[in-house]
Amino acid sequence: MKKFRKVLDGLTTSSPVSGGGGTVGSPSCGSAAGTPTTAPTPREIDVQETLVSENFQLCKTVRHGFPYQPTALAFDPVQKILAIGSRSGGVRILGRPGVDCYCQHESGAAVLQLQFLINEGALVTACADDTLHLWNLRQRRPAVLHSLKFNRERITFCHLPFQSKWLYVGTERGNTHIVNIESFILSGYVIMWNKAIELSTKTHPGPVVHLSDSPKDEGKLLIGFESGTVVQWDLRAKKVDFRIYYDEAIHSVSWHHEGKQFMCSHSDGSLTLWNLRNTTKPFQVTFPHGKIQKDGRKESCKPILKVEYKTSRSSEPFIIFSGGLSYDKAGRRPTLTIMHGKAITVLEMDHPIVEFMVLCETPYNNEVQEPYAVVVLLEKDLIVVDLTQSNFPVFENPYPMDVHESPVTCTAYFADCPPDIIPILYSIGAKHKKTGYSQKEWPISGGTWTLGSHTYPEIIITGHADGSIKFWDASAITLQMLYKMKTSKVFEKPKGGDTGDDDPFAVQMVSWCPQSRIFCVVGIAAHIILYRFSKYDANTQIVSLEVRLQCETEDVISPSETENNPCFSEPGPHSPHHQHASSPRGGTPEGMKDSCLKVKERSVRVPPGYQAELVVQLLWVDGEPPQQITSVDINSAYGLLAFGNCNGLAVVDYLQKTILLCMSTLDLYGSSDPYQRLTRSPRRNRQSTSEFCMRGLSNFYSDSKKRIRTSYQSLTELSDNQQSIDMERSRSPTSVHYPSSLHNDPRVLPEPVASLRASHHSPVFYLLDNVKGPGRKLSLPTDLKTDLDHVNGHCTSPTSQPCSAGKPRVPAAPEGRLARRGPGRPPFRKAQSAACMEISLPVSHTEGYASRRAMLQQLHGVTMYSHDEHHTTTTSTPYCWSERESRENSFSRSRSSSVSSIDRDTKEAITTLQFGESFARKNDLIPTPCLWVGTSLGVVLLIPMSIPTDQEERMEESVTMGPGGAVLMLKGSVLRFGFLDCVGTLIQSPYEVWRDPNAPEDPDRLRRRKLVHFSPSSSQDTCGEGHLAVVCSERQAKVFLMPSQSCLFVHNITESSFVLRADIVSVCNSVCLACFCANGHVMTLSLPSLRPLMDVNYLPLTDMRIARTFCFTNGGQALYLSSPTEIQRITYSQEMCDNLQEMLGELFTPIETPEAQNRGFLKGFFGGNSNNFDREELFGEAAAGKASRSLAQHIPGQAGMEGMKVAASGVVGDLARARIALDERGQRLGELEERTALMMTSAEVFSKHAHEMMLKYKDKKWYQL
Repeated sequence: MKKFRKVLDGLTTSSPVSGGGGTVGSPSCGSAAGTPTTAPTPREIDVQETLVSENFQLCKTVRHGFPYQPTALAFDPVQKILAIGSRSGGVRILGRPGVDCYCQHESGAAVLQLQFLINEGALVTACADDTLHLWNLRQRRPAVLHSLKFNRERITFCHLPFQSKWLYVGTERGNTHIVNIESFILSGYVIMWNKAIELSTKTHPGPVVHLSDSPKDEGKLLIGFESGTVVQWDLRAKKVDFRIYYDEAIHSVSWHHEGKQFMCSHSDGSLTLWNLRNTTKPFQVTFPHGKIQKDGRKESCKPILKVEYKTSRSSEPFIIFSGGLSYDKAGRRPTLTIMHGKAITVLEMDHPIVEFMVLCETPYNNEVQEPYAVVVLLEKDLIVVDLTQSNFPVFENPYPMDVHESPVTCTAYFADCPPDIIPILYSIGAKHKKTGYSQKEWPISGGTWTLGSHTYPEIIITGHADGSIKFWDASAITLQMLYKMKTSKVFEKPKGGDTGDDDPFAVQMVSWCPQSRIFCVVGIAAHIILYRFSKYDANTQIVSLEVRLQCETEDVISPSETENNPCFSEPGPHSPHHQHASSPRGGTPEGMKDSCLKVKERSVRVPPGYQAELVVQLLWVDGEPPQQITSVDINSAYGLLAFGNCNGLAVVDYLQKTILLCMSTLDLYGSSDPYQRLTRSPRRNRQSTSEFCMRGLSNFYSDSKKRIRTSYQSLTELSDNQQSIDMERSRSPTSVHYPSSLHNDPRVLPEPVASLRASHHSPVFYLLDNVKGPGRKLSLPTDLKTDLDHVNGHCTSPTSQPCSAGKPRVPAAPEGRLARRGPGRPPFRKAQSAACMEISLPVSHTEGYASRRAMLQQLHGVTMYSHDEHHTTTTSTPYCWSERESRENSFSRSRSSSVSSIDRDTKEAITTLQFGESFARKNDLIPTPCLWVGTSLGVVLLIPMSIPTDQEERMEESVTMGPGGAVLMLKGSVLRFGFLDCVGTLIQSPYEVWRDPNAPEDPDRLRRRKLVHFSPSSSQDTCGEGHLAVVCSERQAKVFLMPSQSCLFVHNITESSFVLRADIVSVCNSVCLACFCANGHVMTLSLPSLRPLMDVNYLPLTDMRIARTFCFTNGGQALYLSSPTEIQRITYSQEMCDNLQEMLGELFTPIETPEAQNRGFLKGFFGGNSNNFDREELFGEAAAGKASRSLAQHIPGQAGMEGMKVAASGVVGDLARARIALDERGQRLGELEERTALMMTSAEVFSKHAHEMMLKYKDKKWYQL
């Protein structure tokens, strides 16, 4: 426990700080207020901080979703667990719901094949780097025990016979090697390809594509080569029994359980059945999907990639295969064909088939298989087909494999939710579940999992490109979908029902209040939808408000227009459907005709669940799309919704359905602008604008035309399916971005640009590559996100700020509104999901850009173009293109009050918002409702509000609010606010207790709003009135004392990178500040002292998917989208890491191996001598010798026991090893006890027979015997 004391009385400074904030970048934690306030302040702050560095440890917990880019599949028929390998080297092992484990190969090489050691608790993986790995599954976190790296040959196929410790490995050269599973050492026994084929054969048979032992005799190995050659090799005699040559390439082979026949699938779409009695020609050749044409020839068919031949006692055999369709049927989906007797069933799949596997009752290949299900691994889904029913229904998948049903565009994570929210969401969502599934239980039921003791309600919310929202129950490190809603139902269907490749409903961000159950969705088309929750269906009419935040665009084009200062909308009655906010400029809102989203005007019937109540849309103005919304906050106690973008801020009263505030960012300061920016410029003549356009753009376009077109080709590859982005959007005038003065008057366009705009096939991106100032320090805060944001035509980061101009200003020159005009963008693009933000745009090498590009490639793996904006000097000075004082400058620029630096960034975006009870001014005596506003320039504004307290007055009287509160400053864009009382307790935002808006009314009971307030003054007695405000930006964190606005603590989080995500979270009954930086560091800082508690280099930012989806929550947990289809959850709490083993499921369960069926005397006598086959005698070192050391290299596993990586030499590691040893010892003792009992029984029987024999011959003489 450490106490932090801060004496606040009598502090003065030589230079007063504007707005009362601490000095920006001051290294001292004692940055004082400029002038002592008259408001009562505490003599000292006495905060006992309980968090220490030992409370934090970072580790992965569980991964949800479908394995990205799957490559391989395996199933253990005894343990009933499934393994899926992926292209990135990951392995997912699945059992019963709750048993879900993720393993990752350190090399990252693709997994080619998986082989379970059936009922042994082990798994063999073959990877694309020609390495075999043995995984131990007898621990909750599997680890590699052994690895074997092949140096001279490439692995193509592996086969492990049941209850065998010798693994057959086929290679690309056609050789077959044998590996001992226990020691992972290569045997000297090798089947060379030249010995397997006839000496007269002149061609190489190709790689080994199949290996299997004969069901009739384990000493016979069937080897299939790609060219069509099949060989049966006698392992004892070391010679070939027979060879089969076929004209078509072989893809797979499957045995009949009796071992007398096998079936092959070929590249021409045929299936051949071979009988061992006559191997000169196939016993049967079929083309399942090949019809005979009129000329008598068969249709050409696609290859049959895999076939399985399974027998059943009660019915005809099953022949199941994938592929084989005729080529003439273009556009048909991938199929799985099931041939059962004379019936042929073709199952069409939504995605290409990667692999399938038939699940059978017995693990023995020489018994009747009795198939009961087929597991089909698709590129983006996993399905299981029930073979026991004639219509072959599919099983309902209990795993969350549909996270990526539509690409994920945003995520939100809420821990410790109200306990009643999950059951009610589940009950409503269950009514809309699909039907038609198999009634049988999910067949993959292995492992054990129990609900741990350290659980609490958790909810994950995902927003998707199609506008859908999914609520997931994430309690106890599981994931189950609760409820799904579609935001597109709020709008009218587009005419013709086709929007091309665009996703106008894509969700950009969400805001949710679990206590009041009010939900707010921000769409990519610059719209906000507010939902209320109800357990009853209702007829409702959705109210639509239209807000105009397209500021300062016409001043240059229309100098005669009258400028209207931003103001509040007049209180009073408003139209219930359409309402326009006051705008900083004149004109009529005719731009809405260009928007494709139109709110339904008729009354609609809505089912129980979340029901839309209000839609707020940003207006198009004169064909110009609105800038996207960058921040949003909603407060149910106040009944207010606030949102902002790079143009300004708007506040909506959703109770009265009115717009309270609509102002540009600059006008929010009033007279408190810390940068003292110049006032608006006088009118400009159109001629000077034309001269600027002709001179500047023509010079730029001549040497950038090639780069622009190349960049567009890269942009069209950003979609998930790698198809071109809709060209209709490209032809739209709004998809070509020009300087602000060019947007509305085509007459001022230079000829090259005019022709480009008319014909247009490539959007213009202004390349800011004129970098100067080698003496400037290179670092990476805010504007890197700006570049990434504008690459895709929309905001990819809620903290992004718009592109700014690089013209150095003359101090005496008035600044025009043109300087703050942002590049117009369409309201939506092809949904840039968080799952597909791996960007690579070519940028030509220019002087001064190499280090910048290197830094970008290191942190983001991207290079990019961006827009440029232009400033004016005087009316007599012609416009000209200036060399950007460098994007490098904007990255390293200190957020100071320098006029010259801020004028290059006069367009200021609203990056974060939060309602709360606070002190808006220094002389405030009591806290009042306030709106905290953070901007991209590191400025914090407080806007006080006056809200009627009485319920009736609240619905009739208007809420009043206006700028003029405190102004605080930090380095970098502001990301997060948090409030603590003077004893360090987190102050929550006030909220309204949920009440059903559609519940039947009780005439005897008045329906009133129940509000819960957390006022700073109510949570403390000893400290007097006041509270602490925690503000975190991209670069630093500060703690201010309110209302004196004194900076108590400041911590520079990073200098070489920038913070992507920051949250004030509860951990171990205390609070801390958690940050995720672009360089991959995850940090935690104590509050309020901002002491570093943890700094772990966890995950470098390689693409924007991680930046868009990373989020912290209470309880020391976080998540991000690790791939387009998977959610990775992590914890930074030591307590959860310690309890993680208890929460994870057990993969291995001790199960007795089923006994083989009694073959009978005749079958055993005439069916071969497979039981006498001793592989150890053939493959052991004594008989086969040692393999060449240069052929393969044995690599011991780095972690063979539970917890070895964490505490190999500690008590935890020793206990884990002891526990595993005890488990194994107990299992051996159990087996020994069974054997001892059998021996005792046998001994008793022998003793009985001996005693009888003794009694029989006891009295007889020797000659009587």
